[in-house]
Amino acid sequence: MAAFAAAIDAGDGIECDVRVSRDGIAFVFHDADLGRMTGHPSSIEAMEAAALDRMRLPDGGSIPRLSALLALCGGRVPLLIEVKARGWTVGPTCRAVAEELIGWKDAKIGLMSFNPWAIWRLREQRVGQLFGLVVTQRGKGRLRGAIERRLALWIARPDFLACDICDLPSRLSARARRRAMPVLTWTVRSAAERARAAAYADQIIREGAA
Repeated sequence: MAAFAAAIDAGDGIECDVRVSRDGIAFVFHDADLGRMTGHPSSIEAMEAAALDRMRLPDGGSIPRLSALLALCGGRVPLLIEVKARGWTVGPTCRAVAEELIGWKDAKIGLMSFNPWAIWRLREQRVGQLFGLVVTQRGKGRLRGAIERRLALWIARPDFLACDICDLPSRLSARARRRAMPVLTWTVRSAAERARAAAYADQIIREGAA
């Protein structure tokens, strides 16, 4: 939350990852399990919200609920939410995120996911929202990657793409920009990556100071 507050003070937009607890509460958390950040051998999805609230991160803070981040932002800066949902069972995650956003209709909020089914389901629940598909070629062969991307684009019908900086330049991103579909790129950490992003993308998702 301290990093989010610093971004707001600087007037920067925020990108975050969201997972949902066993009882359907959306939490801001990146990792698939809790071990690295809390030392607990479990996952967000396997635990109740009340138990997660009692855990502490390395800085002493608690794992933020999405509701707390939305209140902190207060619509003052753009917020890009990556929805972490695996497989076909995306309903509980998407429902929890959509419910948190009910009171923020006019805020500048975008939703994105690697999972095209999550975007498909969120689009049903959040008419008028901006939706993005997150893509990467890492760990995939050329043919497999092309097939997966084509299918994901057909399912998700995204408003924007969020491409791995390691994949740029790519035919996918160039084709999207020719069609006036914005291309974001992640995660930009160096001057060289920033220069590449400036040439082949419309906006960056970065780590560290500007």
